[in-house]
Amino acid sequence: MVLLSSNITAAEFLTPVMLSLRVAFIALVIVLIAGVVIARFMARNDFRGKVIIETVLMLPLVLPPTVVGFLLLVLFGNNSVVGDMFSWLFGDTIIFTWYAAVAASTVVAFPLMYQAAKSGFLNVNKEIEDAAKVDGANKWQVFTKITLPLTKTALITGALLSFARALGEFGATIIIAGNIPGSTQTLPTAIYVALQSGNMTLAWAWVIVIVVLSFFMLMFIRVKANES
Repeated sequence: MVLLSSNITAAEFLTPVMLSLRVAFIALVIVLIAGVVIARFMARNDFRGKVIIETVLMLPLVLPPTVVGFLLLVLFGNNSVVGDMFSWLFGDTIIFTWYAAVAASTVVAFPLMYQAAKSGFLNVNKEIEDAAKVDGANKWQVFTKITLPLTKTALITGALLSFARALGEFGATIIIAGNIPGSTQTLPTAIYVALQSGNMTLAWAWVIVIVVLSFFMLMFIRVKANES
């Protein structure tokens, strides 16, 4: 079936949509785990150089996406240690694959998850955690039964914002993953190509998809914030 009076089928229209969702979801899982672990550690520990480390962690939030993409290209390139390691493990580089899109989305989304998680952990009264330990709970039980429930709203907010950021990632993605239809072309890069080719109808269709997804995620965040 030809879609929107364009030379594109429904399957071709949905391909960048599904790829974007897959990339954003995998990036979300990574930043959720890493963000919670690192934020918990940083919120509960003070050490020399902490400010520098946190500044590095937050850098992708303020750096131009093209700069992030360039740095990732250098990091994962064939002439780098990390790039050589990936080539040795998987037999090929991750540059210009959808895995590279995941890496780009993960890096740019991480600061949002980290900041939200850290704020949530800092708002947890340490005396409540200490009281649970006195009652016999171990660290894992305190974390899962006390800390996580108390930070649920902050974690959900961070997760949804991270997912939305990963879904809309363009600059870093197009540098490290490229724009290969059916392989690495995500929604933002597909919109860019549609605009470049003058296909406004197709561009609008993809824009509506990403706007609707982002709208409902942000609305969910507002509802959760009002409930807390």
